[in-house]
Amino acid sequence: MAINYIPLDKAKHGALKIIPKTDFSFAKETHLAAATIREYAQLSNTMPIVLIQDPTTNNIHSVAMLGLEQGKNLFWSEDRWQGANIPLNIQRYPFDIRPDGDKLGVFIDESSELFGDEGEPLFTESGEPSELLKNRQQFLADLANSEVQNQRFIKQLQDNDLLEELQIRIRYVSGQTRNVTGILSVNEKKLLEMEDDKVLAMHKAGFLGACYSLMLSLGQLNRLVELSNKTENPIQAIQVVTAAQAAREQELAQSQAAAPQA
Repeated sequence: MAINYIPLDKAKHGALKIIPKTDFSFAKETHLAAATIREYAQLSNTMPIVLIQDPTTNNIHSVAMLGLEQGKNLFWSEDRWQGANIPLNIQRYPFDIRPDGDKLGVFIDESSELFGDEGEPLFTESGEPSELLKNRQQFLADLANSEVQNQRFIKQLQDNDLLEELQIRIRYVSGQTRNVTGILSVNEKKLLEMEDDKVLAMHKAGFLGACYSLMLSLGQLNRLVELSNKTENPIQAIQVVTAAQAAREQELAQSQAAAPQA
């Protein structure tokens, strides 16, 4: 069933209830999930976190990699989540926070089977938000504030020229190969070469730890390899190289191919 978010309206949804259960099946075809700086440390122990650039706006966002192929979430298998940590943007479902006029508003997926005539009410009999809804509203507000902090962090990475493009090379058990491109991470060499005052500023802003969480999380690509063993197309090996290195290797291969044969 397609997800359809609409503004939460107490006049329209005053009698609406939600079944208090955890169900992440809606994300089974989600291979990337937005990740915020407040959860980098936790998520980095479970899944890779990378930066990607929106081709429409050119804005850079951080995402948790739930899979290596579009439409395939390796963490959703056997009707349950296969990991110790879950991105907050997955946990928020079936709620969302989005622009509503000149402010942010709470939205709900009206097609979610979690909503109906049974369960816990979203509003009290007097039309006020229930405790459940208040908790959800606070959760969503915290998530929105964390995204603001995310953008400050990413701007610092850009201003200090700390980003580098990576390429993930995948070889499947079947013999098939493919490359995942267009992802960014922190260049550790440039980070270590930063001037002391800039390092201190990033540390005080809470951004230095975030840098290392991003870099360390790439080790969790092996976790994706492991999870792929439960699919029809398991991965045999995976390698991460910089885009610059990949370009040099391609140039070398082309020059060798063009060289006259003895």
